[in-house]
Amino acid sequence: MSKNERTRDIVFKLTNAFSFSEGVAAVWIGPQWGYIDKTGKIAIQPVFNDAYEFSDGLAIVKIGTKYGAIDKTGKTVIQPQFDRAYRFSEGLAAVQTGNQWGYIDKTGNLVIQPQFDEAERFSQGLAVVEIGDKYGYIDKTGNIAIQPQFDFASYFSEGLAPVRIGDKSGYIDKTGNLVIPAQYNRAFPFSEGLAVVEISDKYGYIDKNGNIAIQPQSGEVGSFSEGLAVVPSTTGKGYMDKTGKVAIEPQFTFAYPFSEGLAVVQMGFQWGYIDKTGNLVINLR
Repeated sequence: MSKNERTRDIVFKLTNAFSFSEGVAAVWIGPQWGYIDKTGKIAIQPVFNDAYEFSDGLAIVKIGTKYGAIDKTGKTVIQPQFDRAYRFSEGLAAVQTGNQWGYIDKTGNLVIQPQFDEAERFSQGLAVVEIGDKYGYIDKTGNIAIQPQFDFASYFSEGLAPVRIGDKSGYIDKTGNLVIPAQYNRAFPFSEGLAVVEISDKYGYIDKNGNIAIQPQSGEVGSFSEGLAVVPSTTGKGYMDKTGKVAIEPQFTFAYPFSEGLAVVQMGFQWGYIDKTGNLVINLR
C-alpha cells in the first residue's frame, strides 16, 4: 500500500464524503458507502464497504473483503478479487494481490503483473512504484522509466514530480533529473502552477522555477484546485485564492479541495458540500 493510500485510509475513517468526480460523489450512508448526484439524491445505492471516486468511467469499490469496480449505473464490471485497489487513471488501476502490486486494465485483466512493493496511479504516462526500499517510475508497459533511487516519490503533475532524497524533498522532470533542489522538509505535487512545500515547519507555495509564490505560514495548507486552496486558522479551515487572500472564511472542522464546483466540508457533526461562495448546497445528515 502506498503512502498516499495510507493517508486516504486515515481520511476515510474521518470523513463521511469524498469529492465529486464525473458528476457523482462517494458518501457514507450508514452502514455502507454509495454515491450521490449534485442535487444530493442517491445515484448508486449504498451497498459498498469502501468506495473511491469515479475516473475513466469506473469506480473502485469494496464488496465484502475484496475490491472490484462498478460503472455509473452501479453495475459490477470487474468482480471483487483484489486485496487492495486504487482508482483508474489513464486506463489502468493499481491493484494488490498478496503482498505485491500490479496493474489492471478496464476489463480487469492484469496488464502489468504484481511485482512491486507499492504502486501509485499513472499520471502523464508514468507511475510511482517501490522496489525494495526505493521509489522509481514505470511506463505503461511495466518497464522502468526512472530507476528506483528515491526515499519517497509522488506522481507527476505539470511535468514535475516531488521526490525525497534523504530527509529533504525536491522535484524531478520526466527524465529523472532533479530540476528543483531537494531543500524542503516536505513537497507536494504541482497543481495549477503552484506546489505546496514545507520550509522550517511552515507551509507555502512555490512556482515551477522554485521561487516562493505565496509565503510560508503556520499550519498545513492544501493544493490549489479550481483556483482555491484549503488553509487553516485558529477558527477552523477555510479557503484562499492565489493571491493569498481569504476567499471563504475559516469556519470548518474539515475541508476538502474543490472539484466540479463543490467541496466537502464538516461543521461540527454536520457534513455537506459548499459552492465557491461558501454556501452549503448539499446537506448530508
